[in-house]
Parts: sequence; structure tokens; C-alpha cells
Amino acid sequence: MEDVFEIRPANLQFVVQQIREEVMVTIPPTLIVQRDDKQVGASELTQEQQDKVVALHTEYFTESVDRVQPLPGARDLLVALSEADVPWIIATSGQADEAESHLAKLDLPEEPPWISSAEVASAKPDPEILTAAAEQLGVDPPECIVVGDAVWDLLAARRAQMLGVGLMCGGYSQQELIEAHAFRVFMDPADLHASLDQIGVSLE
Repeated sequence: MEDVFEIRPANLQFVVQQIREEVMVTIPPTLIVQRDDKQVGASELTQEQQDKVVALHTEYFTESVDRVQPLPGARDLLVALSEADVPWIIATSGQADEAESHLAKLDLPEEPPWISSAEVASAKPDPEILTAAAEQLGVDPPECIVVGDAVWDLLAARRAQMLGVGLMCGGYSQQELIEAHAFRVFMDPADLHASLDQIGVSLE
């Protein structure tokens, strides 16, 4: 599993605006919200500005962490997978401290398995974090399904020889996710939960 949280639009707008003002440049929104690939739009920024963007991203998201809520159906989906003994892990490109605070909001019966970008050298679309997650689960990559809401998730899944499933709650259209090699596309975790049979997952 990749992304199970949403950033409210008002929160995202606040973060983007604050970073733009402090760095004093026009920053493509994807550079700010897509920490999976810090090279997006990098040609428009100096190294000093890139470093400041990352630092400010963390600062403002930490300040507004209460506005980050689990995506619809995320908790129910993960609980159902656990009850059916379907192994899963959350692979996040966020920092470890951010991940811990967000995962706590899922209020799961047991501490969830997860891995962060701090444990790998390269960010998505490099597949390293996904192969590391598969290794942690003890599952061969071709047997894994990656659920993500960004094209970087799906490109990384393809490079890792994993099946990619897209969620449209991350701002990408169905067509964009399909072009990034999504096998199936769903609205959110709740929609995926109701359609697990379409990706070959049984809860029985």
C-alpha cells in the first residue's frame, strides 16, 4: 500500500503559498507536494532554493498536521486485509517523524508495518523503496500489488515488476494513472476495498 492520507485543499494551498513567498520563486506545485521525485522542476531552482523548499515543506506540514486525515475507507481496507491474512506494508516517501504521526491517525488495532524514504538511497520513481518493502514482507516483487495515488508510485511499481493500482484521490486523472501503467484505477481506498476481486485479492 502506498498512500492512505489526504491533504485538504485549503491546507495544500497554504503550504504552497508560504513556500513560494519564502523562497521567492515560482515553484511548480508538483515540486512541493511530490517529494517522491525532488528533481521535478529542479531546473528552475538553485540547490540552496531546493534545500529550502524541502525544509519549509516539512515545517509547514508539521504545523498543519491536524488537517491531514486518512483517506475514505483506508482504515477499513487495512483492517480487512489483516483479518484475511493478506500481508501489506505502507511505503511512504515522507520523513519518518511525519509518517509516525500520520499512521497514528489510522487508529489500527496493531502497529502497522511501514517503511520510509529514510531507509533507502533513491526516491520514486526508482523502485528501491518498493523492493525493500517486499523484502520486509518476505514476498517476491512479482507477487506484490502497489497501490498509489501518484504517477511516480506506478512508474516505480513497473520498474520493480509489481502490479500497479492507481487511486484518483491524489489529484491525478484516470488517464494519467493509466498512462503510468496502472492495471486498474479506483477513486479511493473505499472504492478499492469494494473492488478487490478486480485485482485478484480475496478476503475469504
